[in-house]
Amino acid sequence: MATQAQTIEPRAIEARAMARHVRVSPQKARLVVDLIRGQRAEDARQTLRFTKKRIARVVEKILVSAVHNAEQMAEAANETLDTDQLFVSTCFVNEGSRWKRLRPAPMGRAFRYQKRTSHIVVCVSEHREAAAVRAASAAAEAAQKGISGAMKKARKRLAQGQKARTGKAPGKNKGKKK
Repeated sequence: MATQAQTIEPRAIEARAMARHVRVSPQKARLVVDLIRGQRAEDARQTLRFTKKRIARVVEKILVSAVHNAEQMAEAANETLDTDQLFVSTCFVNEGSRWKRLRPAPMGRAFRYQKRTSHIVVCVSEHREAAAVRAASAAAEAAQKGISGAMKKARKRLAQGQKARTGKAPGKNKGKKK
């Protein structure tokens, strides 16, 4: 039994965030997105903060959203996540729809032009080494607490979930009549 738990490869947490129909040409957005590819999430955020491009603020918002999504995924899986271990695994820019517009021209004519939009995707994930350390610490904690500790923890989370949904602690109004 113990050998099976040790051979299981820990799954690295990966999350993504996307913004669609951002009003900037894909070519301009790719210049900024290429700056952060492969960097640690916090380093990428600092890079975007000091980049003098209009789209850098939008990409920074998407990056922050991806980090928050990773935190939510870890919380939903009852795992701990060190956000300092997150890095930008993939990020890319796709072309969105084009807005066709007309510009008045001489002699009653009109010239067409297009306003381009972009779909920007940023994915953050945890390094394999960090995932392995996280899984090892969780296994050590579970072995130390034993089954009763795990059950107590599960009951506590269930009670917190019920309290969050109803706004009341479970079993508070058992004898009361309305």
